[in-house]
Amino acid sequence: MAKRDYYDVLGVNKSATPQELKSAYRKLAVKYHPDKNPGDKAAEDKFKEASEAYGVLSDKSKKENYDNFGHAAFENGGGGRGGFGGFSGADFSDIFEDFFGDFGGGRKSSRRNSNRGSDLRYDLSISLEEAYTGKKQNIQFSTTEKCNTCKGNGSKPGYNPDRCTYCGGNGRVRSNQGFFTVQQTCPQCAGSGEEITNPCNDCNGQGNKQSSKKISVTIPKGVDDGTRIRLAGKGEAGTRGGASGDLYLFINVDSHQVFKRSDVNLFFEFPISVADAALGTTIEIPTIDGGKAKIKIPEGTQNGKQFRLKGKGMPFMRRGDFGDLYVQVKTEIPISLNKEQKELLEKFRKIENDRSNPSIKKFFQKAKNFWNN
Repeated sequence: MAKRDYYDVLGVNKSATPQELKSAYRKLAVKYHPDKNPGDKAAEDKFKEASEAYGVLSDKSKKENYDNFGHAAFENGGGGRGGFGGFSGADFSDIFEDFFGDFGGGRKSSRRNSNRGSDLRYDLSISLEEAYTGKKQNIQFSTTEKCNTCKGNGSKPGYNPDRCTYCGGNGRVRSNQGFFTVQQTCPQCAGSGEEITNPCNDCNGQGNKQSSKKISVTIPKGVDDGTRIRLAGKGEAGTRGGASGDLYLFINVDSHQVFKRSDVNLFFEFPISVADAALGTTIEIPTIDGGKAKIKIPEGTQNGKQFRLKGKGMPFMRRGDFGDLYVQVKTEIPISLNKEQKELLEKFRKIENDRSNPSIKKFFQKAKNFWNN
């Protein structure tokens, strides 16, 4: 089968810059790399094809030969036939950091990451009032902390870890994957480059111990149900000099007996009598800060009417302003009327007119038109 044009393989034109060539190859390498497509022969072939194309086009002299003579420039000893030979000008190291980390310069960082402690989760339930005011609270949880006996290095006092015999202290080992040599974390020392030959008796060479930890946490004003708070370095201790993990607080805000919350706004229903809805009144309502507020109910207020109290809702997190409080009036129809109440209502019904009930009048007018048609 004839080879595809190298520019077509990478999906670029002949005027592509070196950076555009590298970017195009990076995308294909990430997509078709054998580590991400184990056992997929088609993906492996595409990866090899893209690598071959980039190896030529990223080399100035080989690119010039290819532009002039095409694939014939590399036949009969002109640069290797197929495979990956002779691509000395190509720089693959930064491209493959996506898979294997730094090729040489970043080993210390890789070791610290491989020995990093685990992150922890703590679920904390608070009331709506506490979410409004914020709070400080002590929490206690199980975790691992650095061993005091060995100071975290895993060896008995007076001893130090030895160099790992498997990787020679590099923390990384090389392996061949077809035509390509890659580096991976050492499976014996987990990237630390060290072996514990005289383990600490208190931690069995782990460098840390299981313990119960108690800390004080600050819950900011305005937290909502499901808010996640990260406490850096408060998770499990790392091993052999690795960084500690993080502790994540997941906040659960309990439901409230009066208020319902939506983001920073609060809602609740306030029942009023038919007489108050018809004649108007002033009501006194509770607010989340523990205080009270007055609302004037105008005469003729309909059931479901909503009143807004600006700034009486929940605080925005890490801001100085507040949401609003919405009060919806619910007109309650009286039950178990006594004789006098019934007589008054009967009298009221007799003297009612259409102007008192415009919605009723409008409905019956529509019904009348419907019947007539």
